[in-house]
Amino acid sequence: MAQAFQNLLQNIGNVVEDVKTGVRVADRVQRINKLNREGGLGYGQSILDPRFQQDIARRGISLKETPAQFLGAYTSRLLVDAANDGSRTYWWRYNHPLAVAQKGVEYGVNPIESPTARAVAGLAIATPAISAAGVYDLLNPGEMFRPKGYAQTYSEEGTDDRRETSQPVQEVVERFFMGRTGEPLKYATAKQDIPSLTPQRYANYQKFLYNDKGLLDLGIVKATPENLQGYPEVRMLGFPVTIPEAAGFALGSLAAKEAMVAKRMATPAGKIVTKLYEPRERAIRGVVGGALGSIAGVTIGNMINEAIATANRPKLATIDEYQQQQSIG
Repeated sequence: MAQAFQNLLQNIGNVVEDVKTGVRVADRVQRINKLNREGGLGYGQSILDPRFQQDIARRGISLKETPAQFLGAYTSRLLVDAANDGSRTYWWRYNHPLAVAQKGVEYGVNPIESPTARAVAGLAIATPAISAAGVYDLLNPGEMFRPKGYAQTYSEEGTDDRRETSQPVQEVVERFFMGRTGEPLKYATAKQDIPSLTPQRYANYQKFLYNDKGLLDLGIVKATPENLQGYPEVRMLGFPVTIPEAAGFALGSLAAKEAMVAKRMATPAGKIVTKLYEPRERAIRGVVGGALGSIAGVTIGNMINEAIATANRPKLATIDEYQQQQSIG
């Protein structure tokens, strides 16, 4: 009995020592990464970073072979993550649809060497795509690019028609820099903007905006098959995401990247090697390709929207069918 108890204590001591070893290895790995990889706090501090598991595996620590050391290493990682907002940084970085779209844009324009040209290419992709989200209407400069069906945020208090504003500068800032559409107009005024708007669609959209809590009842992501225009719409933290918007970003990014490719060649080993145009031509092609791709994506998305909206609209009887029904009645 005494020997069994002694063996138990020894085993516990070995496990504790292994956990300590895992913590020490994790500390060394994270100190190296802080200097060489991330320069301090940031994404590399996250417990979700697959590179951490690769780093400790190179030092002989794995869940299967050394579970106690693995536990110690990840305990250390979890503490570092919590203290330095490692995983939360991912959320802060990607909690907005435009931040997610920006990663796709970067994929498309990164081959451009000039930061200025890269920025121009990014804007060439983003401008048509974001306009398709319905946050602003580029064809309505007279009302500070107010989207159809929505009120001005700074309209005169108590006014019947909230399409006018008393603060045009603030309207532009809210629309282009804060991504706010404003509130829907009252039904009668909204219908002047959108002739196809019905009372039922208007009521359903109001319920979606103000009562629907969306996925997991958190209010972060929610979707409706019909917005005021009759098109599908997703809202992520209040920002609208539409089919034309997503298609504009996707096709614009792909087109920008493809436009910069001069040719592709296969090596004797079967590997595909991509040769890009020279920097100056590459930049021009990236800007033009991104803009045309984004416009094409928005156009295709609008066609899809129209097909969906047409299918959702009630089928009204033709004049002949109506007269036949009246004569039968």
